[in-house]
Amino acid sequence: MKLVYVTSSLPHGPLEAFVLPEVAALERLGHEVWIVPMWPRGERVHADAEAFEARTLSEPLLSSAVLGSAAREVRPAPLARMLRSRPRTVAKNLLVHPKALWLARRLRELRPDHVHAHWISTSATLAMVAAERTGIAWSLTAHRWDIREANLLRAKARSACFVRTISEAGAQELRTRVGLPGWSPVVLRMGVQLPAATATPRDGQELRLLTPANLLPVKGHRYLFEALAGLDGVSLDVAGEGPLRAELEELARGLPVRFLGAVSHTDVLAGLEASRWDAVVLPSAPTPEGDQEGVPVSLIEAMAAGVPVLSTECGAIPELVTEGSGLLVPPADPAALRDALERLRDPELRRSLAVGGRRRVETDFDVDRIAAELAERFAAC
Repeated sequence: MKLVYVTSSLPHGPLEAFVLPEVAALERLGHEVWIVPMWPRGERVHADAEAFEARTLSEPLLSSAVLGSAAREVRPAPLARMLRSRPRTVAKNLLVHPKALWLARRLRELRPDHVHAHWISTSATLAMVAAERTGIAWSLTAHRWDIREANLLRAKARSACFVRTISEAGAQELRTRVGLPGWSPVVLRMGVQLPAATATPRDGQELRLLTPANLLPVKGHRYLFEALAGLDGVSLDVAGEGPLRAELEELARGLPVRFLGAVSHTDVLAGLEASRWDAVVLPSAPTPEGDQEGVPVSLIEAMAAGVPVLSTECGAIPELVTEGSGLLVPPADPAALRDALERLRDPELRRSLAVGGRRRVETDFDVDRIAAELAERFAAC
């Protein structure tokens, strides 16, 4: 099949690296995948995105080509549906409408078999309008914050061939928000490629930690920094960028914390497999606005590489980190994080968690199996 994946910005910028293993797995199955970033912003950070450069349509959100395509469309864009939402969401949907008309023209040229969008937000609006205008079947993957944004959820549920969520928690929330009798999304996890070789846990009580997470409130960095205060023999690398960087650097002053900035997805994976870190810690916490975690791919990748994980009971994380596959503590609890870090000083515990984590990923998060199921659903559409 020829497939078109609509993203938010991938392959540009540091975000959405979790989509790359899925696209690569589909191509290993013999499918041709084209990537269309809704808003191609930022430098290309992830080295593994370069393989898809020739099949990426990186047109700016608003450009002469986009506006020209919109002007050449014979049928006017159906805008009434776009107005049934909050003012900010209406503005976002109207902003992508010209690009949706541009994408419709490109789809007529490419003649793909299926269009799939990640995020049930504006990128799904783009995919929905373009797919409907061309009569091409489409589907989407909903994650976490995008469900809460509630951007034309019912319209997209009715229009899409199927809607996928990556967690049971997300499926329940989406089912409730859509509210269509008998309608339900498909739960199909985000997967990772299982490395052939896994990390070799080190002996000793010194801990080298990694937190691979964008610098956002829901990631809970501040609670981990509080837990680190006064601990000896522990160091932390923070891989990621975001609006909280200056604030977090101030909070980490005097602590054994290094801010690595945006790191290529391939470099993080190589570091995990080479035992550069003894554990991955994701101290996520719900925000006052209600933001929660989905199933963090950063944790899945660590577990697949045989690196122990420590996280919190936030959002859908407990759907991934089950008994014996990692450590979970309550969110926003520095004391509990500190106690768990002390437990991780035990090399035998780290070895046990490494084995359990790898087994957990093999069972439910193998990207090759997930991509095969996705491809079957695309074909059935």
